[in-house]
Amino acid sequence: MIELIETVACAELPVDEELKIQKHRLMPEGVSPEELEKNNKRIAIVTGIHGDELEGQYVCFELARRIRQDKDKLAGIVDIYPAMNPFGIDNITRGIPAFDLDMNRLFPGNHNGDMNEYIAAEIMKDMEGTTLCLDIHASNIFLTEVPQIRINEEHKQVLVPVAEKSNVDLIWVHGASTVLESTFAYSLNSRGIRTLVVEVGVGMRITKEYGDQLVDGIFSLMSELGIWKDNIIPERNPIVSNDENGDDVYYLNAGVSGIFMKEKNHGSMVERGDLIGIIVNPLTGEVLSEVKAPGKGWLFTIREYPIVDEGSLVGRILREEALG
Repeated sequence: MIELIETVACAELPVDEELKIQKHRLMPEGVSPEELEKNNKRIAIVTGIHGDELEGQYVCFELARRIRQDKDKLAGIVDIYPAMNPFGIDNITRGIPAFDLDMNRLFPGNHNGDMNEYIAAEIMKDMEGTTLCLDIHASNIFLTEVPQIRINEEHKQVLVPVAEKSNVDLIWVHGASTVLESTFAYSLNSRGIRTLVVEVGVGMRITKEYGDQLVDGIFSLMSELGIWKDNIIPERNPIVSNDENGDDVYYLNAGVSGIFMKEKNHGSMVERGDLIGIIVNPLTGEVLSEVKAPGKGWLFTIREYPIVDEGSLVGRILREEALG
């Protein structure tokens, strides 16, 4: 097996520093990258576009570790991009430090633009020839998400059959009106490079259980593509929610400001009227509000950060009718 650390994009910074985006390439010996790409045997694992989303860091490590362990089974290219926004990861900030920019609003970039647009354009160039890309995100620091893939309805015919083999718990197909065309995934899908957006866990944390689940799913996808010489069947059959009109999900919002104390964990089945959590006032010892399930379904998002303001999102429930 051949392993390479390659520079995808580089830009000079003040004081003899540079911004460098790197990838870890793993591929079998004796076959050229061009031949593997021609035969649709290249997968890209991307994370770190938002610097406060760290769940993908463990996925990158564990994927490379497992491939090395059974390197003779590798039959294609695996490109691992752990830090698309390295300064953001270094500073644990969502955007690009000093520029106050969300990197996931810069694609497809511009080679003649400023430094950040140039970096985005170079990343897009490096993605050419990729068969399948996983764009791994975590939730923010406020919410925990079950492992899920979110798909724009424009691309559902192509992406849902692939996502079903990824070992996640939920595939959430959402309306095109909610999609920003400047995102990394939208830009790649528009160019014919199949890209799955993964949301998993919570911001600023690593959930090993979810990371292992996602790595299992990556090996399942690699097996399907012929990149991994083993017949791997995913353990999970994900729920597929075709929520183009936004009718499949109950959104739970705080009615008052205070401290939210959850009573249900995400992944729980709930009945109408079940207590999801309470909002309390620690000064007076009062329960200010009870958050109850408006209907029967599956709680796939729950609030982790306890301080809430009126209107804060505290949970999402997939309606029973959408569970299939």
